[in-house]
Amino acid sequence: MTRSTPHVVGRLSFDPYEGPAGGWGSLSGMAKVVLRSGDLPVDQLMRQNKPGGFMCVSCAWAKPAEPHPAEFCENGAKATIWDLTPRRAGPDFFASHTLTELRTWTDYELEQAGRLTDPLRYDAASDRYVPCDWAEAFAAIGGRLREIDPRAAVFYASGRASLETSYAYALMARMYGSQNLPDSSNMCHESTSVGLTQSIGAPVGTVTLDDFAKTDFLFFFGQNVGSNSPRMLHDLQKAVRRGAQIVTFNPLKERGLEAFTNPQSPFQMLSPATTEISAQYHQVKTGGDLAAITGLCKWLIEADEMARAAGNPALIDHAFIADYTEGYAAFADFCRGADWGEIERESGLSVAAIAQAAAAYARSTAAIGVYGMGLTQQRFGVSNVNMVCNLMMLRGNVGREGAGLCPVRGHSNVQGQRTVGITEKPELAPLDVLKDQYGFEPPRYEGMTTVDVCERVLERQVRAFIGLGGNFLRAAPDSPRLEAAWGSIDLTVQIATKLNRGHLFTGRAAYLLPTLSRIERDVQDGRPQTVSMEDSTSCIHASDGTREPASPNLRSEMAIVAGIAQALLPPNPRLDWGAWRDDYGKVRDAIAQTYPDKFADFNARFRQPGGFHRGNPARERDFSGMEGGRARFILPPGLSAVGFDDAPDVFRLMTLRSNDQFNTTVYGYHDRFRGIQGTRDVLLICAADMDRLGLEAGQVVALETVSDDGIDRRKDGLRVTPFDIPPGCLGAYYPECNVLAPVGHHAQDAKTPAVKGIPVRVRP
Repeated sequence: MTRSTPHVVGRLSFDPYEGPAGGWGSLSGMAKVVLRSGDLPVDQLMRQNKPGGFMCVSCAWAKPAEPHPAEFCENGAKATIWDLTPRRAGPDFFASHTLTELRTWTDYELEQAGRLTDPLRYDAASDRYVPCDWAEAFAAIGGRLREIDPRAAVFYASGRASLETSYAYALMARMYGSQNLPDSSNMCHESTSVGLTQSIGAPVGTVTLDDFAKTDFLFFFGQNVGSNSPRMLHDLQKAVRRGAQIVTFNPLKERGLEAFTNPQSPFQMLSPATTEISAQYHQVKTGGDLAAITGLCKWLIEADEMARAAGNPALIDHAFIADYTEGYAAFADFCRGADWGEIERESGLSVAAIAQAAAAYARSTAAIGVYGMGLTQQRFGVSNVNMVCNLMMLRGNVGREGAGLCPVRGHSNVQGQRTVGITEKPELAPLDVLKDQYGFEPPRYEGMTTVDVCERVLERQVRAFIGLGGNFLRAAPDSPRLEAAWGSIDLTVQIATKLNRGHLFTGRAAYLLPTLSRIERDVQDGRPQTVSMEDSTSCIHASDGTREPASPNLRSEMAIVAGIAQALLPPNPRLDWGAWRDDYGKVRDAIAQTYPDKFADFNARFRQPGGFHRGNPARERDFSGMEGGRARFILPPGLSAVGFDDAPDVFRLMTLRSNDQFNTTVYGYHDRFRGIQGTRDVLLICAADMDRLGLEAGQVVALETVSDDGIDRRKDGLRVTPFDIPPGCLGAYYPECNVLAPVGHHAQDAKTPAVKGIPVRVRP
């Protein structure tokens, strides 16, 4: 349902923010969440992201071996405080509210209800969740699943689950016969997994924290570090102070990439001193990165030819290209043939601006290419990733110190889940190893991606949906249509710590199973358990929870998966689910047996400060896994990544996160960095487009999706907000504007929803 008037909470204001990221504003943001939550867990915050502590439940940025005194950021602290709220959503809460009523609540209000405390099943007669015991839930879930064709059952995973639980979850699904193992990577970084594999043969980035200490140049493309991975700002600040240059391409001016005040520096906190992060900041059009990177490469190739003709040093690493790559000649021809006028039109940048960035890159000795979902969530997101690889390979910046590719993953263990087998692609899982290890025949068919799940739900072909965390319905495209179709599913099971909108739409039988937070003490068979996860730089870390659980009726994620598996699957002499539930070390031994190249001596190594690196052939310039044994220059299909033609009344909409949210979790209504307070129903638009359309600041408008599928998609109640954004581009908040994203509008080859480039019209 959409609103015709903006939703307002508290004081409404639109005041441009001119302060830095971090600083007193960061402390103020944390304080507001403390006041709303009612608890300040200082003891836990001081353990966050440290050896012997717990890994942050929000972003996946790397954890240093020698942590800062406070190794958490504003959003990481908010996530911890949010998890440890004293509020409870127990049986009494659900007895007082029908699901129909709760659907009228905002995302913020739902999570404010507090932690889930007891296993629940949906009672259609009363339209309420009612208590049930764990044994009843497991038996009913197992029984229902056995009646369902495994090909019609979906096992979705969000990024929070540990490596141990993720491995067990994927194994359970395959033993049952389902290869439908989509996860939140499909939502955000599948373009990375596909694009990097095509270009360098590895689906993940090639850098570690050590490289940030040795680089002298960083490119940023489509990544908002200040809101999405603020702890990275420590590494960027150190790099800038050491003399490294940062050049940023992003449609919006994001404060985290402009200026930073370190909250852990008394000098900076007590003085006006800040660190300027980006030496150059280029506001590229939404979807214009393909053109901008083509321009960077064109300038380098042509300047290199002129330099060598004049007897000067080369600007391109021809030895690296000759020894390790293929396809350079065709790529160079493509770049030479690219028209500067078209590059300017598609990127929104001048030739002079692109040349300035390229010249700075040419002077560097070791460069890192950092990018985020501003590149991956577009129609040609895979090509965006290919082009970042091309740019880095031109100067040999893959597989050496201080250089490499750095996709910034969102959720805490989303990369690690793929590492241990959660994937819908059978070729990416060690199926033959699993067959020998556990004595069963794994399914070999291609499973469903997130987009496939959405399409099959709309076609009424999904019969079971198991959600290991996450807020699938809210995060998915075409959310109103999915909500309307969700009731056709025979069985839905949601494993969660708190209530969210996705739990309010159920299958014919539905269970809501409460789980421990990673921060809470996990004791099985009288012994405390430790879990592990992988960060964005492929390092594996241990995580120990010590806080008293929110309820004695909670089960760990591992215990819940084991309980479902025992009820679902026949006994297997090679696998004791009860033993895995009682001792996670046994699961780690099993992981090491399945993946000996990545997890040898897993139990002995995973407490290593800073984590242990699981290895990446591309980091060692080993491309032997690729056809031909070489990295590959790949040409883009064109210069625009949005996949639709511009028109006078068609805008490029990019969905955004506030710095008062993480993924679909909304902590409050103050997007401090953008100066927006009291509402999330805003439309960011430049003054020139406002004048052209005859709009006034504060006017309430709607957006309509431009599509040819005959389906009307509209979002009402958006307040016109003047903002520094390129002409022809709009910004609005996620997940509220997922209503505008067609399921079919996704990245080619990767099926990542293209929510960073939706064609829309503005309507009064």
